[in-house]
Amino acid sequence: MLTHEEISSLDEILKRHNYDSSSVIAVMQDIQKKYRYLPQEALTYIAKALHLSEAKVYGVATFYENFSLDPKGRYVIKVCDGTACHVRKSVPILEEFRNVLGLSEDKPTSDDMLFTLETVSCLGACGLAPVCTVNDKVHAAMTPEKARELIQELRQEAANEN
Repeated sequence: MLTHEEISSLDEILKRHNYDSSSVIAVMQDIQKKYRYLPQEALTYIAKALHLSEAKVYGVATFYENFSLDPKGRYVIKVCDGTACHVRKSVPILEEFRNVLGLSEDKPTSDDMLFTLETVSCLGACGLAPVCTVNDKVHAAMTPEKARELIQELRQEAANEN
């Protein structure tokens, strides 16, 4: 059930896109930017507002890899496992992130909703391998030690903002 505030926020996004059904992808991008994922209730709401079927909206949400139907943490860490990163030992970096954060392939988001850990095929920074990104900021020449330090920095940043 959407709150009044959430409905107002969704209406504002829809208004920016002139309630144009051909802008459904842009609307969903704005929703995901706000919530870090696409809540089911929000998709149902925009389907009705854009005069689209829920099936159509869910079809778009599940077709594009950048959309997520699952909640994500405040910090989304993407570890590259493309060829250049893999041969430069990205797997131990991924394992270190998982170990420090208590995450696994089946549990990618921390209970406190602070971190989500994903692997990607390529981040387009092969010359800086191995790399990871945190909310799209590139961290080059990663090591397991740097991964631990990065988590400490992010936890400190989150604590200072709260």
